[in-house]
Amino acid sequence: MRQRIDSHQHFWRPARGDYAWLRADVPALAPLVRDFLPEHLAPLLQAHDVERTVLVQAADSEAETGFMLELASAHEVVGGVVGWVDLGHPDAVASLERMARHPKFKGVRPMLQDLPDDDWIARIPRPDAIQALLRLGLRFDALVKPRHLSSLIRFLKHWPELPVVIDHAAKPPVGAHDSEAFAAWRKDMAELAALPQVCCKFSGLWGEAPPSTHGDVDAAVRAVRPVWEPLLESFGPARLMWGSDWPVLTLAGDYAGWIAVSEACIGRLSATEQSRIWRGTAQRFYGISTD
Repeated sequence: MRQRIDSHQHFWRPARGDYAWLRADVPALAPLVRDFLPEHLAPLLQAHDVERTVLVQAADSEAETGFMLELASAHEVVGGVVGWVDLGHPDAVASLERMARHPKFKGVRPMLQDLPDDDWIARIPRPDAIQALLRLGLRFDALVKPRHLSSLIRFLKHWPELPVVIDHAAKPPVGAHDSEAFAAWRKDMAELAALPQVCCKFSGLWGEAPPSTHGDVDAAVRAVRPVWEPLLESFGPARLMWGSDWPVLTLAGDYAGWIAVSEACIGRLSATEQSRIWRGTAQRFYGISTD
Protein backbone atom coordinates (compact mmCIF):
# COMPACT_ATOMS: atom_id res chain seq x y z
CA MET A 1 0.00 0.00 0.00
CA ARG A 2 1.15 3.55 -0.73
CA GLN A 3 1.76 5.96 2.10
CA ARG A 4 -0.67 8.85 2.37
CA ILE A 5 -1.07 12.17 4.11
CA ASP A 6 -4.64 13.21 4.80
CA SER A 7 -4.43 16.96 4.21
CA HIS A 8 -7.83 17.77 5.69
CA GLN A 9 -9.59 16.27 8.71
CA HIS A 10 -11.29 17.50 11.86
CA PHE A 11 -11.63 16.55 15.51
CA TRP A 12 -14.24 18.09 17.75
CA ARG A 13 -15.98 17.77 21.08
CA PRO A 14 -19.38 19.53 20.83
CA ALA A 15 -19.59 20.02 24.58
CA ARG A 16 -16.79 22.58 24.24
CA GLY A 17 -19.51 24.91 22.95
CA ASP A 18 -17.89 26.96 20.19
CA TYR A 19 -19.03 25.09 17.06
CA ALA A 20 -21.80 27.49 16.04
CA TRP A 21 -22.60 25.62 12.81
CA LEU A 22 -22.82 22.17 14.43
CA ARG A 23 -26.50 22.13 15.35
CA ALA A 24 -28.52 19.11 16.43
CA ASP A 25 -31.72 20.84 15.30
CA VAL A 26 -30.54 20.74 11.67
CA PRO A 27 -31.43 17.20 10.52
CA ALA A 28 -28.67 17.06 7.90
CA LEU A 29 -26.02 17.84 10.53
CA ALA A 30 -27.42 15.88 13.46
CA PRO A 31 -25.21 12.79 12.81
CA LEU A 32 -22.14 14.98 13.33
CA VAL A 33 -23.17 16.26 16.75
CA ARG A 34 -21.03 13.90 18.80
CA ASP A 35 -17.38 13.54 19.69
CA PHE A 36 -14.99 12.84 16.82
CA LEU A 37 -11.54 12.38 18.32
CA PRO A 38 -8.21 10.70 17.51
CA GLU A 39 -9.29 7.30 18.82
CA HIS A 40 -12.19 7.30 16.36
CA LEU A 41 -10.04 8.11 13.32
CA ALA A 42 -7.00 5.98 14.19
CA PRO A 43 -8.34 2.64 12.85
CA LEU A 44 -9.20 4.26 9.51
CA LEU A 45 -5.75 5.80 9.17
CA GLN A 46 -4.10 2.50 9.96
CA ALA A 47 -6.30 0.57 7.54
CA HIS A 48 -5.46 2.92 4.67
CA ASP A 49 -1.77 3.58 5.39
CA VAL A 50 -2.22 7.25 6.26
CA GLU A 51 0.96 8.24 8.10
CA ARG A 52 0.13 11.86 8.94
CA THR A 53 -2.87 14.19 8.88
CA VAL A 54 -3.52 17.91 8.82
CA LEU A 55 -6.02 18.86 11.54
CA VAL A 56 -8.16 21.80 10.42
CA GLN A 57 -10.24 24.21 12.51
CA ALA A 58 -13.99 23.82 12.79
CA ALA A 59 -14.82 26.72 15.12
CA ASP A 60 -14.12 30.44 14.82
CA SER A 61 -12.35 30.67 18.16
CA GLU A 62 -8.77 30.70 19.32
CA ALA A 63 -9.79 28.35 22.12
CA GLU A 64 -10.50 25.62 19.58
CA THR A 65 -7.06 26.13 18.07
CA GLY A 66 -5.59 25.55 21.53
CA PHE A 67 -7.67 22.38 21.83
CA MET A 68 -6.34 21.13 18.48
CA LEU A 69 -2.72 21.91 19.39
CA GLU A 70 -3.13 19.89 22.59
CA LEU A 71 -4.35 16.94 20.52
CA ALA A 72 -1.47 17.40 18.08
CA SER A 73 1.04 17.33 20.95
CA ALA A 74 -0.43 14.07 22.21
CA HIS A 75 -0.82 12.30 18.85
CA GLU A 76 2.14 11.93 16.50
CA VAL A 77 -0.11 11.16 13.53
CA VAL A 78 -1.25 14.81 13.48
CA GLY A 79 1.48 16.39 11.40
CA GLY A 80 0.06 19.90 11.37
CA VAL A 81 -2.72 22.12 12.66
CA VAL A 82 -4.56 24.83 10.72
CA GLY A 83 -6.19 27.09 13.28
CA TRP A 84 -8.31 30.22 13.45
CA VAL A 85 -7.38 33.83 14.09
CA ASP A 86 -9.50 36.90 13.34
CA LEU A 87 -7.22 38.49 10.76
CA GLY A 88 -9.17 41.74 11.03
CA HIS A 89 -8.60 42.13 14.78
CA PRO A 90 -5.90 44.45 16.19
CA ASP A 91 -4.56 41.53 18.28
CA ALA A 92 -4.17 39.21 15.28
CA VAL A 93 -0.38 39.54 15.11
CA ALA A 94 0.06 38.71 18.79
CA SER A 95 -2.22 35.67 18.41
CA LEU A 96 -0.30 34.40 15.41
CA GLU A 97 3.04 34.85 17.15
CA ARG A 98 1.80 32.97 20.21
CA MET A 99 0.37 30.06 18.22
CA ALA A 100 3.42 29.83 15.96
CA ARG A 101 5.54 28.86 18.96
CA HIS A 102 3.96 25.41 18.66
CA PRO A 103 5.93 23.39 16.07
CA LYS A 104 2.79 21.85 14.58
CA PHE A 105 0.94 25.13 14.02
CA LYS A 106 1.00 25.49 10.23
CA GLY A 107 -1.48 28.22 9.32
CA VAL A 108 -4.93 29.71 9.61
CA ARG A 109 -8.34 29.32 8.06
CA PRO A 110 -10.94 32.08 8.26
CA MET A 111 -14.39 30.54 7.80
CA LEU A 112 -15.02 32.66 4.70
CA GLN A 113 -17.97 30.58 3.49
CA ASP A 114 -19.93 31.46 6.64
CA LEU A 115 -19.24 35.20 6.77
CA PRO A 116 -22.07 37.56 5.72
CA ASP A 117 -19.67 39.64 3.61
CA ASP A 118 -18.62 37.69 0.50
CA ASP A 119 -15.91 40.30 -0.11
CA TRP A 120 -14.41 40.00 3.39
CA ILE A 121 -11.12 38.49 2.26
CA ALA A 122 -10.39 41.37 -0.12
CA ARG A 123 -11.26 44.14 2.35
CA ILE A 124 -10.95 43.22 6.02
CA PRO A 125 -7.69 41.39 6.87
CA ARG A 126 -5.11 43.71 8.42
CA PRO A 127 -1.90 44.11 6.40
CA ASP A 128 0.18 43.56 9.54
CA ALA A 129 -1.60 40.22 10.10
CA ILE A 130 -0.86 39.01 6.57
CA GLN A 131 2.72 40.21 6.91
CA ALA A 132 2.93 38.20 10.13
CA LEU A 133 1.77 35.07 8.28
CA LEU A 134 4.60 35.59 5.82
CA ARG A 135 7.20 36.40 8.48
CA LEU A 136 6.26 33.36 10.56
CA GLY A 137 6.22 30.98 7.59
CA LEU A 138 2.51 30.21 7.94
CA ARG A 139 -0.05 29.16 5.32
CA PHE A 140 -3.60 30.19 4.49
CA ASP A 141 -6.44 27.71 3.93
CA ALA A 142 -9.26 29.26 1.87
CA LEU A 143 -12.65 27.83 2.85
CA VAL A 144 -14.63 29.33 0.01
CA LYS A 145 -17.48 28.71 -2.37
CA PRO A 146 -17.55 29.77 -6.03
CA ARG A 147 -19.09 33.15 -5.14
CA HIS A 148 -15.96 34.08 -3.18
CA LEU A 149 -13.41 33.34 -5.89
CA SER A 150 -13.26 36.77 -7.53
CA SER A 151 -12.55 38.40 -4.15
CA LEU A 152 -9.98 35.73 -3.30
CA ILE A 153 -8.20 36.35 -6.60
CA ARG A 154 -7.95 40.07 -5.80
CA PHE A 155 -6.57 39.30 -2.36
CA LEU A 156 -3.97 36.85 -3.65
CA LYS A 157 -2.75 39.16 -6.38
CA HIS A 158 -2.04 41.68 -3.63
CA TRP A 159 -0.12 39.09 -1.59
CA PRO A 160 1.76 37.01 -4.19
CA GLU A 161 4.12 35.40 -1.66
CA LEU A 162 1.41 34.01 0.64
CA PRO A 163 1.09 30.20 0.37
CA VAL A 164 -2.60 29.38 -0.10
CA VAL A 165 -4.58 26.18 -0.55
CA ILE A 166 -8.18 26.11 -1.75
CA ASP A 167 -10.19 23.77 0.47
CA HIS A 168 -12.52 21.31 -1.22
CA ALA A 169 -11.82 22.83 -4.65
CA ALA A 170 -14.08 25.75 -3.62
CA LYS A 171 -17.13 23.47 -3.44
CA PRO A 172 -18.24 23.52 -7.10
CA PRO A 173 -21.65 22.31 -8.28
CA VAL A 174 -20.68 18.64 -8.40
CA GLY A 175 -22.93 16.69 -10.73
CA ALA A 176 -23.86 19.77 -12.77
CA HIS A 177 -20.82 20.03 -15.02
CA ASP A 178 -22.87 21.23 -18.01
CA SER A 179 -24.18 24.26 -16.12
CA GLU A 180 -23.17 27.91 -16.40
CA ALA A 181 -22.23 27.84 -12.73
CA PHE A 182 -19.77 25.01 -13.33
CA ALA A 183 -18.24 26.86 -16.29
CA ALA A 184 -17.79 29.98 -14.15
CA TRP A 185 -16.18 27.93 -11.37
CA ARG A 186 -13.82 26.31 -13.86
CA LYS A 187 -12.78 29.71 -15.26
CA ASP A 188 -12.11 31.19 -11.82
CA MET A 189 -10.17 28.13 -10.67
CA ALA A 190 -7.96 28.31 -13.76
CA GLU A 191 -7.25 31.96 -12.91
CA LEU A 192 -6.33 30.96 -9.37
CA ALA A 193 -4.11 28.16 -10.64
CA ALA A 194 -2.20 30.71 -12.71
CA LEU A 195 -0.96 32.16 -9.41
CA PRO A 196 2.04 30.01 -8.45
CA GLN A 197 1.48 30.23 -4.69
CA VAL A 198 -1.92 28.53 -4.88
CA CYS A 199 -2.56 24.82 -4.29
CA CYS A 200 -5.86 22.95 -4.16
CA LYS A 201 -7.31 20.18 -2.00
CA PHE A 202 -9.06 17.26 -3.65
CA SER A 203 -11.38 16.82 -0.71
CA GLY A 204 -14.95 17.36 0.42
CA LEU A 205 -16.44 16.73 -3.00
CA TRP A 206 -18.58 13.69 -2.24
CA GLY A 207 -20.53 15.83 0.18
CA GLU A 208 -21.14 18.38 -2.59
CA ALA A 209 -22.44 15.71 -4.97
CA PRO A 210 -26.17 14.97 -5.32
CA PRO A 211 -27.67 12.91 -2.49
CA SER A 212 -28.32 10.12 -4.98
CA THR A 213 -24.56 9.47 -5.00
CA HIS A 214 -24.23 9.15 -1.25
CA GLY A 215 -23.07 5.71 -0.26
CA ASP A 216 -22.59 4.75 -3.91
CA VAL A 217 -18.93 4.79 -4.94
CA ASP A 218 -19.59 4.30 -8.66
CA ALA A 219 -22.12 7.14 -8.75
CA ALA A 220 -19.72 9.35 -6.81
CA VAL A 221 -16.95 8.66 -9.32
CA ARG A 222 -19.21 9.69 -12.19
CA ALA A 223 -20.11 12.92 -10.38
CA VAL A 224 -16.62 13.81 -9.15
CA ARG A 225 -14.51 12.99 -12.21
CA PRO A 226 -15.72 16.05 -14.21
CA VAL A 227 -14.42 18.16 -11.30
CA TRP A 228 -11.15 16.26 -11.02
CA GLU A 229 -10.22 16.65 -14.67
CA PRO A 230 -10.09 20.49 -14.81
CA LEU A 231 -8.34 20.56 -11.42
CA LEU A 232 -5.63 18.26 -12.74
CA GLU A 233 -5.36 20.29 -15.93
CA SER A 234 -5.06 23.60 -14.07
CA PHE A 235 -3.01 22.73 -10.98
CA GLY A 236 -1.13 19.58 -11.97
CA PRO A 237 -0.06 16.89 -9.47
CA ALA A 238 2.53 19.15 -7.82
CA ARG A 239 -0.18 21.52 -6.53
CA LEU A 240 -2.98 19.08 -5.76
CA MET A 241 -3.28 17.32 -2.41
CA TRP A 242 -5.68 14.64 -1.24
CA GLY A 243 -7.82 15.03 1.87
CA SER A 244 -10.73 13.19 3.43
CA ASP A 245 -12.74 15.95 5.17
CA TRP A 246 -13.50 13.37 7.86
CA PRO A 247 -15.87 13.34 9.74
CA VAL A 248 -17.97 15.62 7.50
CA LEU A 249 -17.29 12.93 4.88
CA THR A 250 -19.51 10.53 6.83
CA LEU A 251 -22.62 12.43 5.72
CA ALA A 252 -22.00 11.16 2.16
CA GLY A 253 -19.94 8.00 2.50
CA ASP A 254 -17.07 6.50 4.44
CA TYR A 255 -13.28 6.77 4.49
CA ALA A 256 -12.72 3.66 2.38
CA GLY A 257 -15.31 4.82 -0.12
CA TRP A 258 -13.70 8.23 -0.60
CA ILE A 259 -10.32 6.60 -1.10
CA ALA A 260 -11.91 4.39 -3.76
CA VAL A 261 -13.47 7.43 -5.49
CA SER A 262 -10.12 9.21 -5.34
CA GLU A 263 -8.24 6.16 -6.65
CA ALA A 264 -10.54 6.09 -9.66
CA CYS A 265 -9.29 9.57 -10.55
CA ILE A 266 -5.71 9.69 -9.23
CA GLY A 267 -4.90 6.10 -10.21
CA ARG A 268 -4.73 6.99 -13.90
CA LEU A 269 -1.51 8.97 -13.33
CA SER A 270 2.08 7.80 -13.13
CA ALA A 271 3.38 6.46 -9.82
CA THR A 272 5.35 9.66 -9.21
CA GLU A 273 2.34 11.88 -9.93
CA GLN A 274 0.11 9.79 -7.71
CA SER A 275 2.61 10.04 -4.87
CA ARG A 276 2.60 13.81 -5.10
CA ILE A 277 -1.18 14.03 -4.73
CA TRP A 278 -1.50 11.37 -2.03
CA ARG A 279 1.43 12.65 0.01
CA GLY A 280 4.09 14.91 -1.48
CA THR A 281 2.16 18.12 -2.12
CA ALA A 282 0.73 18.23 1.41
CA GLN A 283 4.10 17.36 2.96
CA ARG A 284 5.81 20.18 1.07
CA PHE A 285 3.07 22.78 1.44
CA TYR A 286 2.61 22.32 5.19
CA GLY A 287 6.19 21.37 6.01
CA ILE A 288 5.17 18.06 7.60
CA SER A 289 7.78 15.79 9.14
CA THR A 290 7.27 12.04 8.71
CA ASP A 291 10.43 10.94 10.52
